[in-house]
Amino acid sequence: MWRLPGARAALRGVRTAVERHSRAEAATETAAGVMERAVVRCVPSEPKLSLSFALADGSHKNMQRDQSEPLGRALSRIATNALKGHAKAAAARKSRKNRPNAGGGGACAGSGPEPAAACEPVVKLYYREEAVAEDVLNVDAWQDGAVLQIGDVKYKVERNPPSLTELQLPRYIMAGFPVCPKLGLEFGDPAGSLFRWYKETKPTAVEPEGGGPSSLSPSSPSPGWTETGVNERVYTPSNADIGLRLKLHCTPGNGQRFGPSRELESVCSVEAGPGTCTFDHRHLYTKKVTDDALIRTVSYNLLADTYAQTEFSRTVLYPYCAPYALELDYRQNLIQKELTGYNADLICLQEVDRDVFTDSLVPALEAFGLEGVFRIKQHEGLATFYRKSKFSLLSQHDIAFHEALQSDPLHKELLEKLVLYPAAQEKVLQRSSVLQVSVLQSTKDSSKKICVANTHLYWHPKGGYIRLIQMAVALAHIRHVSCDLYPGIPVVFCGDFNSTPSTGMYHFVINGSIPEDHEDWASNGEEERCNMSLTHFFKLKSACGEPAYTNYVGGFHGCLDYIFIDLNTLEVEQVIPLPSHEEVTTHQALPSVSHPSDHIALVCDLKWK
Repeated sequence: MWRLPGARAALRGVRTAVERHSRAEAATETAAGVMERAVVRCVPSEPKLSLSFALADGSHKNMQRDQSEPLGRALSRIATNALKGHAKAAAARKSRKNRPNAGGGGACAGSGPEPAAACEPVVKLYYREEAVAEDVLNVDAWQDGAVLQIGDVKYKVERNPPSLTELQLPRYIMAGFPVCPKLGLEFGDPAGSLFRWYKETKPTAVEPEGGGPSSLSPSSPSPGWTETGVNERVYTPSNADIGLRLKLHCTPGNGQRFGPSRELESVCSVEAGPGTCTFDHRHLYTKKVTDDALIRTVSYNLLADTYAQTEFSRTVLYPYCAPYALELDYRQNLIQKELTGYNADLICLQEVDRDVFTDSLVPALEAFGLEGVFRIKQHEGLATFYRKSKFSLLSQHDIAFHEALQSDPLHKELLEKLVLYPAAQEKVLQRSSVLQVSVLQSTKDSSKKICVANTHLYWHPKGGYIRLIQMAVALAHIRHVSCDLYPGIPVVFCGDFNSTPSTGMYHFVINGSIPEDHEDWASNGEEERCNMSLTHFFKLKSACGEPAYTNYVGGFHGCLDYIFIDLNTLEVEQVIPLPSHEEVTTHQALPSVSHPSDHIALVCDLKWK
């Protein structure tokens, strides 16, 4: 009899889900003589373990047992469940044969008044071919590779195998656009998992005798599935797939073993795409990931769904845009294709809905080798993604401007200036704008680090003085991170700054100072005027220059977005051309059926100096 020798071994638990193979796979394994699975989930931080297995009658059992419970009690419960399942199966058989008195709750299959206890199956747990003692605790008894025997059926125990906790396909799928499933894995990773894509096979029309018109009879077989030949995480449907549904077969793995597979069919059929998009020509410049000496950087305001899906947006801001093209499910297809096609190393995004980050951006960009962090503002926020093969996240230093201005000693002098103007101070402190700051370290050279900042400044046209103060706070904070915490590291500062090149904010960033008599200090009238002079430490440049516009809507077009870089440490290798004016205005303005946002992404390749 096997007992745990000495003190109980410390078990390294990782949270996992309990699922088993599909019935087809299970039948194949059984036919081949392979034992069924008994999947155990046991995590040190949780008081209970779970046990999942299928009984001989086809019923599936999921049990929760205390980890500190003796094994004997768990085996007794399994025996009781097996007996109930056996009785139900016997009752069903009797019912089918129209025998009276079918389905007695505790009666055994067969005839005679034999008591239920006599039919209770033998339930044992074996480890290394020895029976495990019933006083061994569950946490120690259910070892990986043990064998559970219930009557004549044996189960191989798998403790914390790779498992799928989540598998989702997009609700809207278009030909020519990548389908990126949302994947939740425990005890596994996408790189070690297997994927197989199928597409629907429509039933063939039956040619009736006598040469009449062909038709599908009511008894025609339901649509089948055929393999697409794609065995990767992402599948891009072709025009030949239009009108067909897709199916994904996923087997979770971790590079050493595989867990129970799962299949998922798409809810909708593949739709036709919009044709040429504004970013298709740009992708010709970004077909490959850059080498280690370069950093391809993207800054993009996505247009938050919380703003796109309002009556004001549909009727006033974007009346020229087809209503379906403002729907999130449609726009997400375009956003995913655009972003993944840039093969970027750094992506800074603004106006990101929390659900869009979690359910759309993370699955899509993760499949293409990027990892991301998110900072909420109020209804939407900021996201920064970085290529995992080039960078690792060292630290995060996010702030809310209004909180930092009031509480951080870094901004004591600025706050002292601002309090002299109570009306302006009140307006500044009401704003919810945030700054996302991430310090990344090169995976190839640990001495190389970079400070990546991302923001979306206050939007109102008359808020020039507010943007000036927000930028002063931002630059002081970035200096603290890049000079005090990580001395001398390069800075990339991306965002939607809501400021054209003629504004005080842009003048302040590029020139390093702003005089107290600049007109933007009275951007909202004399009542809120707040004259002050500001300086900053950096030598910054707009990597993509000053395009004619990065925002193009019916009532406005102008350059509001920038990628600012520290000229002392970085230089520009190339700027990816923006879409032509003809492309931008094909559907009058942005957004449109061929462009998902009212902004245009900035894309450039930067080089370490």
